Amino acid sequence: MNHQSIKIACSNCNMRELCMPIGLNEGDLDRIDAIIGVRKKIKRGESLYHNGDRFNNLYAIRTGFFKTCITSEDGRDQVTGFQMAGEVIGLDGIVNDHHTCDAVALEDAEICAMPFAQIEDLSREVTALQHHVHKIMSREIVREHGVMLLLGSMRAEERLAAFLLNLAQRLHARGFSQSELILRMTREEIGSFLGLKLETISRTFSRFADDGIVEVKQRHVHILNTQALQEIVNPR
Repeated sequence: MNHQSIKIACSNCNMRELCMPIGLNEGDLDRIDAIIGVRKKIKRGESLYHNGDRFNNLYAIRTGFFKTCITSEDGRDQVTGFQMAGEVIGLDGIVNDHHTCDAVALEDAEICAMPFAQIEDLSREVTALQHHVHKIMSREIVREHGVMLLLGSMRAEERLAAFLLNLAQRLHARGFSQSELILRMTREEIGSFLGLKLETISRTFSRFADDGIVEVKQRHVHILNTQALQEIVNPR
């Protein structure tokens, strides 16, 4: 199969509205199509990029789920985020031209590579694309601030409730159920991200289940009472 035949055109991609600007004319879409790299499959457990790798691309996730993590001084993985289909990863590399974390597939995934230098050049001419790139970066900054707030001031129940609500909202934006979640990450990985021990995560899930807020069957979580989760995060 040649390079061209496995190239995926943005104009025909079902994820286009999530990772590309809306309202581009056909000519602009063709120009974006021309610089998007080949579609690439990443097996579960494989890394898309490593901490220290040279930064060349942003990556649009077509299918699958990723975690970003850094290795702490004592050799443990510290999870810094979870990314899903329709989201863009790799922004960590923009600052100093090298990636500052590992991106690992939590399930078999598929990505489109977007060469950043060419995206940057084109965005100077296509205002909608420039605005969209800024929007993606801004969303990442807001997410970072949210995580800092989460880790800095919230109790365990608040952290897990906020995490579940955020996950549900992001999945809902992609057309999935707002109340039925299949967790692609382990409880240990959730704990690492939220700054909580595995036992605390398990205990908090059990408490939510006992209170009739969620129903948990292994990695399947059914949110029974969204309002109760919201009130845990923002008590009246």
